[in-house]
Amino acid sequence: MHVRPAEQKDLDTLSQICLESFDSALADTLPAAGRDTFKAIAAPAAIAARLTEDNQVLVAEIAGKPVGMLELKAGRHIAMLFVTPAQQHQGVGKALINAAFELATEQSVTVSASLPSVGAYQKYGFELTGEVAESGGLIYQPMEATLP
Repeated sequence: MHVRPAEQKDLDTLSQICLESFDSALADTLPAAGRDTFKAIAAPAAIAARLTEDNQVLVAEIAGKPVGMLELKAGRHIAMLFVTPAQQHQGVGKALINAAFELATEQSVTVSASLPSVGAYQKYGFELTGEVAESGGLIYQPMEATLP
């Protein structure tokens, strides 16, 4: 497995990875507003726009094929982490988290974890830091990991 920075040529594939993973694990847990918000956030043009800001997008590849992505905002907040359903539970998410921790510019990294992903983030070293909240129909649990 190889983790690298995303390039413009990756945007359609990264959007597909996000949407496929979202549809299989999260879509049914959210109201229509949350599904619409996510689709807008995961669109290739939206990812491209964030790449021009302070966000870093990482791509995990196996045999040259993208199978996961992570978006790190301002060097301290994981905005998105998605792995294709066929590659989940095989270390892709952990590799992306480790790469994000290496790029972090703060001593801690935060995430607004979807409720189904809280257990995975706990395995990655994140702890709960607040109450479950909602924004744009997306329901999330604030979490934080302190880096060594």
